[in-house]
Amino acid sequence: MGALIAFSRVVDATTTAIGKSVSWLLLAAVLISAGNAVLRKALDMSSNAWLEVQWYLFGTVFMLASAYALLKNEHVRIDILSSTWSKKTRDTIDLILHILFLLPFASLMTWLAWPWFWRSFFSGEVSSNAGGLIIWPAKLAVLLGFALLLLQAISEIIKRFAVLTGKMDDPREDTAGEMPPAASEV
Repeated sequence: MGALIAFSRVVDATTTAIGKSVSWLLLAAVLISAGNAVLRKALDMSSNAWLEVQWYLFGTVFMLASAYALLKNEHVRIDILSSTWSKKTRDTIDLILHILFLLPFASLMTWLAWPWFWRSFFSGEVSSNAGGLIIWPAKLAVLLGFALLLLQAISEIIKRFAVLTGKMDDPREDTAGEMPPAASEV
C-alpha cells in the first residue's frame, strides 16, 4: 500500500503544479477577449485566429484544471444530501462512484482522444474558419486533460481506500473547516 500512496502523492503534486500553472491562462484569455472586443468595436477589425486563441486557452484551462478540481474536492456534488452523511459514508460513496463511473469515463475518453488527436496532428488539420488556426493543440489539451483526470481518479481511489482502511490520515482534513458544519461531523 505504501507504493500506491507514494504514487498518489506524485500524481497529486503533478496535478497541483499543472492546475496552478494553467490558471494563469485565464488571464491571457480574458485579455485577448477584451482586446478582440475593443478592436472589433473601436476599429471595426476582427480576427478569427485571435478568437480561436481565446477559445483554446479557455478550453485548455477547463480540461487541465478538472483534475485539480477533483484533487481539491471542488467538483460538483449534491451537498444538501451528502452533508447529512457521516464522513465514512461519504468516503465509501466517493470510492464506489470513482470506481464505477469516473474511472471508466476518464479511461474511455483518454482512449478515444488519442487517435482523434493523432489524426489531427499528422494531417495538419486546420480550422475551417478564414484565418483559423491549426486544431491539434486544442485536441492535445483534451487528451492531456482526460489523461490527467484518469491519473487523478486513480489517486483519489487509492486515497479513499487507504483512508477507509486506516492506512493513512485523510488529506482532505485540512479543508474540513471550509465545509458546512453538518458536513464536517463524523
